[in-house]
Amino acid sequence: MPIDIQHHAEQNYVEIKLSGKLVKEDYHDFMPIIETLIHQHGPLHMLVELHDFHGWTVGALWEDTKFDLKHFKDIERLAIAGESKWEKGMATFCKPFTKAKIKYFDMAELDAAKTWIAEST
Repeated sequence: MPIDIQHHAEQNYVEIKLSGKLVKEDYHDFMPIIETLIHQHGPLHMLVELHDFHGWTVGALWEDTKFDLKHFKDIERLAIAGESKWEKGMATFCKPFTKAKIKYFDMAELDAAKTWIAEST
């Protein structure tokens, strides 16, 4: 799965672009980057862009759940930008696993998502 992570320090957010299907090994590749940013900067604002996204394998879903529980307080804002109705449902599904303010944007609203995620809480 292609994963692209960019830290926009000047706008106070991390942008993660995902496509394809997440597998367990993907988390071993990109979670240390996110954890380092949390350690260096404290709670993060995170924009997740889903392009042609096909979900998770069971192993990846378990890794995601462990990350969410470990970092329950470490994400202040989470913007999800996607292309389908089920991705919009992910915004609701995520709420019990984080203290973050969560908002879904259609991919056509990506600029609005970037504006929202960069705002202070």
